Amino acid sequence: MHHLWLTLWILLLAGVALPPHPLAAQSTWVITDQGVEIDFPNTLTFQAQIESAAPIAQVILEYGVLRLTCGQVQARAFPDFTPGTTTAVSWTWEMRQSGSEPPGARIWYRWRVRDGDGTEQVSADYEVVWLDQQHDWHSISDGMLTLHWYDSPQPFAEELLESAVIALEALSATTGVVPVSPVDLYIYASTTDLREAVLYAPGWTGGQAYPAYDIVLIGISPQQIEWGKRTIAHELTHVLVGHLTFSCLGNVPTWLDEGIAVYGEGGLDAPSTARLETAIAQDQLLSIRSLSGSFSEHPDKADLSYSQSYSIVNFLINAYGSQSLLDLFSTLRDGMTIEAGLQMVYGLDLDSLEDQWREAVGAPARTKAGTLPTATLLPSPVPTYPPLMALPVATAVPALIDEPPVAMPTGATANPTAVAGATGVAIEDTAPDPSLPAGQSTPLDALFPRIIAIGLIACAVLMMFLLAAVLLLVYTRRRQSTVGSDEVQR
Repeated sequence: MHHLWLTLWILLLAGVALPPHPLAAQSTWVITDQGVEIDFPNTLTFQAQIESAAPIAQVILEYGVLRLTCGQVQARAFPDFTPGTTTAVSWTWEMRQSGSEPPGARIWYRWRVRDGDGTEQVSADYEVVWLDQQHDWHSISDGMLTLHWYDSPQPFAEELLESAVIALEALSATTGVVPVSPVDLYIYASTTDLREAVLYAPGWTGGQAYPAYDIVLIGISPQQIEWGKRTIAHELTHVLVGHLTFSCLGNVPTWLDEGIAVYGEGGLDAPSTARLETAIAQDQLLSIRSLSGSFSEHPDKADLSYSQSYSIVNFLINAYGSQSLLDLFSTLRDGMTIEAGLQMVYGLDLDSLEDQWREAVGAPARTKAGTLPTATLLPSPVPTYPPLMALPVATAVPALIDEPPVAMPTGATANPTAVAGATGVAIEDTAPDPSLPAGQSTPLDALFPRIIAIGLIACAVLMMFLLAAVLLLVYTRRRQSTVGSDEVQR
């Protein structure tokens, strides 16, 4: 018995002392990340050096963007490499083909390597900030906000950040909407710099909010600081509400999204207030249903759309409290329509909400025509950049110095870049064509109703022909089947 135990111990010790099996050496890898090369805003090139004891069969780059999504999103790229035990690999992300990520987006990536036997090794996760390197960026933070800027003196940035913090505190106190994750504000020294940094942006873009990324971009010069303060507050509200209502099942109506954003910037200015009061007195208000989609492209109606949306949201907060508004946002996040959400929270539909709001502001009673939705002939929203997946992107354009901004809301098509795959873009402030009188449409706008009408008629006629053909085919087959049955019975 003692000899048996002695033999077992000798074998055990011999096993411990044996050199590793040759297969174990095959799973030993050295993956050295070589970082990325940024050619902003065009390309992002990932690079790595890989060494292995066994021949390398496959190299995979896994990457993604840190943002709100409906599920885990992971892209894969298969870079070319030279077979062997040592290889250098690289792969370039072409932003003009896929659609650019916004400046400040955080991109993660890792390398996955496999040999001929299927053994694989995965590197650590790396992260890079997609940002233009030609500017000397500086950063300051306060709570959940970080402001990035360049060129301008630090007091300019500090004043903007202080204003943003105050705007968030005011919004939280009145509505209960608070940031749930850190937000980055990127302040470009001019609107020109901003437009050069964002692919596919319209030529009038002066600011954008990306709720899915917690990013706000604005072009502000020191001479436009007052406009900048209001715009930052407006866009921050879009980011916060975008988080609060994020859903892959529905969307936020424009009157609610823009109304709370104007509320967040502090309400209406004096000219907008005067125009709203005039519309109330002259019974020129827009129906809430028409404000649920894209706003008019005409400056006067656009400004009224913003003002009226703010007034409706302000009424809901004053009449029912901020908690009810938060509950409404929650129903939209859960995928409810605005009608269902209003019924659940307030016991109202859009028409009865409009009735109560009109009575509260002293406007004439709603007409029957106001119960019908207003058709939107122009596509809404208009893309400003083509992401593969995107949440609503709010944009703004600064006013000229010493001049009030002219509103141009969701659905405006001032020099749009039509790019397939873009979704959820809200256009907020831009200037109208100065060559046209106020309220006059361009020739293309005038043709749109006719084009749409002709198209609808053509589609209806085609559908009737198709339906007739299907019915004739069904009748013929049934007739043949009946005749065949009769012959069998005979």
